[in-house]
Amino acid sequence: MRTVTAGGVRLECRWWGEPERAGPTLVLLHEGLGCVSTWRDFPARLHRRTELPVFAYSRAGYGGSDPAGLPRGIDYMHVEGREVVGAVLDAAGIDDAVLVGHSDGASIAIVHAAEHTRGAAPRVRALVLLAPHVFCEDMSIESIRAAGDAYRNGELRGRLARYHGERVDDAFFGWHDAWLVPEFRQWSIEAFLEGITVPVLLIQGERDAYGSAAQLEAIERGVAGPVTRTWLEDCGHAPHRERPGETLDAIGTFLAAHVPHT
Repeated sequence: MRTVTAGGVRLECRWWGEPERAGPTLVLLHEGLGCVSTWRDFPARLHRRTELPVFAYSRAGYGGSDPAGLPRGIDYMHVEGREVVGAVLDAAGIDDAVLVGHSDGASIAIVHAAEHTRGAAPRVRALVLLAPHVFCEDMSIESIRAAGDAYRNGELRGRLARYHGERVDDAFFGWHDAWLVPEFRQWSIEAFLEGITVPVLLIQGERDAYGSAAQLEAIERGVAGPVTRTWLEDCGHAPHRERPGETLDAIGTFLAAHVPHT
């Protein structure tokens, strides 16, 4: 692991492959309970599949990064996309990126990309969104409540502690409690979609407990650029872990078609 400092906060990070002068870096933005390590072997496989450098970092409060200020506001994904992602890319020396976001990370990617995909040479050249959400659904709230029960009464806390260590409670409840604030039911980032003009790949499992196909439909209606959808049967909320082969193939094919130098 390495570290980058963004806004005075130290964040753990890791590279697979070295940055190149030409061609994009695939930047991984993790889910609401993730970090660099929860991507497991996916970044290495993605690097081999695409022959592009891959960069991942843990947001504040996750993994080995510095703590985050708690409680999180319901706009925490807005703040991350607008204020943190760009600072991280600056610190890592990444001027040419494809953002690969999972769940919360996909939402953060959308917010950031809405302001950085314009012009002849945009900093963000494409988006790969795994299980994205752009508005709050009842099923999301129900699944997060169920995760809270599993954390308090089951084995979830022990599994997450392997990644987040002694700050596991902050990592979990920082995410859990933000979503369960009543005002979160009005949360939406749909207004950002019209600012996205670059190609977008959507990947979702049919058994995703955190979001329905309505999320993909909203993105397809809202963005200005071309959209490719990959719908995976017998797959839940983590396509890159549950169906890695199909996920890697979808990303590789999408990049070859839409992003030069792949």
